[in-house]
Amino acid sequence: MEPRSRFETIGGMEVHFTEWGDPGNPAVVCWHGLTRNGRDFDILARHLADSYYVICPDTIGRGQSEWSTDPERDYCFETYSNLAIRLLNHLGIEKVRWVGTSMGGAIGMRISGTPAHQHRITHLVLNDIGAGASENRVEDIEGISRIISYVGAPPAFKTFTELKNYYKSIYRTFGLSNEEEWTDFTRNSQRRRDDGKVSPDYDPNISLQFQHTEDLDLWGHWDKIKADILLIRGEISDVLPLDVAQKMEQKQNCEMRTIPKLGHAPALNTEEQISMIQEFLR
Repeated sequence: MEPRSRFETIGGMEVHFTEWGDPGNPAVVCWHGLTRNGRDFDILARHLADSYYVICPDTIGRGQSEWSTDPERDYCFETYSNLAIRLLNHLGIEKVRWVGTSMGGAIGMRISGTPAHQHRITHLVLNDIGAGASENRVEDIEGISRIISYVGAPPAFKTFTELKNYYKSIYRTFGLSNEEEWTDFTRNSQRRRDDGKVSPDYDPNISLQFQHTEDLDLWGHWDKIKADILLIRGEISDVLPLDVAQKMEQKQNCEMRTIPKLGHAPALNTEEQISMIQEFLR
């Protein structure tokens, strides 16, 4: 099964998403991480599509969605969360299961922890993302600091193969298992620039999100979530420290599962990871 590609104008901006399965089935939204796009979920979505209507959006500024003309205002969790709610409304979806990797999980937390929208998400899968720091500043978490250091300056390469090797380096802890997966991963997240070089397919201005420091502290939202929660953590993650994950467990009745040997963020591409999510979403 292959995804259907779709563009809709949501809140004045054109949003691209892929959709899988029968729209009459219960809906699952899969929302990607900071510099990624909805095609990261192709393997998982293909397995879920027999039972669910699966929607995998590209956040504005990524993939095939529109880039903002006011990035300082638009590239923040408030805008992304409002965009997600408007997309659900546009598609006539009242309740949804949510699978969010990194930033996508944070958006799910924000929606689930906002009283006006608490009812929208029934099942919340958080893939290697925390509600904040356990102490000090979130920016001091090693992985957050690492991401801030490079996100605003995406590199450009002469060839597709060079970009793929770059992705293999910076995303080595995702757990992509073979050359075909790395090729698909790269093909689905690259663009040719005006100078002919190939680069990651996101607006460098998405780095302006880190001016919105309130985006990094979601403990107030975490306490208000009513959805069932599955917290997935890569064993060697530098974005979701173990103490933060344990604090999240203490404050919410959630299930935490650790993926051995992987870091930030598990690709949700193996039989074990997919079965875990399928079982939780039932």
